[in-house]
Amino acid sequence: MPQGKRVVLASRPVGEPKPTDFRIEEYAVPTPGAGEVLLRTIWLSLDPYMRGRMSDGPSYAQPVPINGVMEAGTVSEVAASNNPAFAKGDIVLSRAGWQTHAISSGQGLAKIDPKIAPISTAVGVLGMPGMTAYTGLLDIGKPQAGETVVVAAASGAVGSAVGQIARIKGARAVGIAGGKDKCDYVKGELGFDECLDHRDPNLAAKLKEACPKGIDVYFENVGGAVFEAVFPLLNAFARVPVCGLIAHYNDTQAVAPKWAPSLMRAVLTKRLTIRGFIVSDFAARHGDFLRDMSQWFREGKLKHKEFVTEGLDNAPTAFMGLLKGANFGKQLVRVGPDRA
Repeated sequence: MPQGKRVVLASRPVGEPKPTDFRIEEYAVPTPGAGEVLLRTIWLSLDPYMRGRMSDGPSYAQPVPINGVMEAGTVSEVAASNNPAFAKGDIVLSRAGWQTHAISSGQGLAKIDPKIAPISTAVGVLGMPGMTAYTGLLDIGKPQAGETVVVAAASGAVGSAVGQIARIKGARAVGIAGGKDKCDYVKGELGFDECLDHRDPNLAAKLKEACPKGIDVYFENVGGAVFEAVFPLLNAFARVPVCGLIAHYNDTQAVAPKWAPSLMRAVLTKRLTIRGFIVSDFAARHGDFLRDMSQWFREGKLKHKEFVTEGLDNAPTAFMGLLKGANFGKQLVRVGPDRA
């Protein structure tokens, strides 16, 4: 009987995840029953939110259970089908998780047309990360022509799209990324107006120089020292969409920052809008997202970079690296051959 492979959560991490928090298991590839399909994973998406799913604290989603398969979005091929809505060979967007094969009833699967774009983009620039950028920036950030938009993790899957959309809408885009190579890519290849290295000890001064008219929109997905550099430069009526706080995901205790009172004072006196969001909040915008992002992608206005790790066995190492910024672009794991 063919054997599949999966990565399960062996223990809940304390601080940074470590290899022993994961376990790789083999299992018999299942046979689909009536109305079911067997999925073969091609592309596995790794994203920072998964760190939250490894913990059992209160959150917007249920945690991965101990000994449960790690959760993730995937691009899969229908390997066998007893469901009339799907044929063998169809490529689908699924949530099969960190495993080579999975059974699905067909509910929640979405067909992917390989003629539109490489199928890996369905979990990248034309998938959840792209929609996070699109809805967070346009529905909460609402950039206007001539305004200054700052985004951290600017070379990543979400941040890179945020800055490019800002430019499409006529705003200035200032990125913050980790290292010269990433900054050169963000400015030279993606077309941001400026990009600064978050490791630079003079980040705050250089950010002020790069934003002479202040900051109108700050797309927050990092937190920590980057937010501390941005905060004093926020203009009156600035908007701050918050989709992530990767700098704090491995914190072992919550500590109120010393500048919390200053933040609340600024929220009042500058009339700031700070709004957290989950991409599913904007599910009704999915059609608009696909229409606009697909068009910008075809026109070459929206570029993307993929950081591919080969093999499911290497997913835990890739994920731990992602949390430290080791990836350069959208982090993917190629689980099986991409025949599309």
